[in-house]
Amino acid sequence: MTAYALGNLRRPARLDDEVLTYMERVQATLDPFGGRFLVHGAPAREVREGTWDAALVVIAFPSLDHARDWYDSEAYQRLIPMRTRHMTGDVLLIDGVAPGYEAAATAAALRAAQAA
Repeated sequence: MTAYALGNLRRPARLDDEVLTYMERVQATLDPFGGRFLVHGAPAREVREGTWDAALVVIAFPSLDHARDWYDSEAYQRLIPMRTRHMTGDVLLIDGVAPGYEAAATAAALRAAQAA
């Protein structure tokens, strides 16, 4: 099942050269694990609810194991400080949903669990 690495990163006023170097090198750390960018820091064009002041990063992986192995890899661990010294934020790894997923089926299961 596809899994994702999500980054909710707050951009500094000016991107440090070290962050730009991180960006130049990160794809090479993703490639061995099948990681590919789906969203990479594009500005939010329309904030429909709440507020948004961060740069969103979404990276897809073939599985959660692939995502974990990438994040824990020596190559990526060496890059992390280049970003974290200059940007704050949150990073998480999360499973996607299976093909054919329906929110209504999940709601039905939750209703049944609450009724029990």
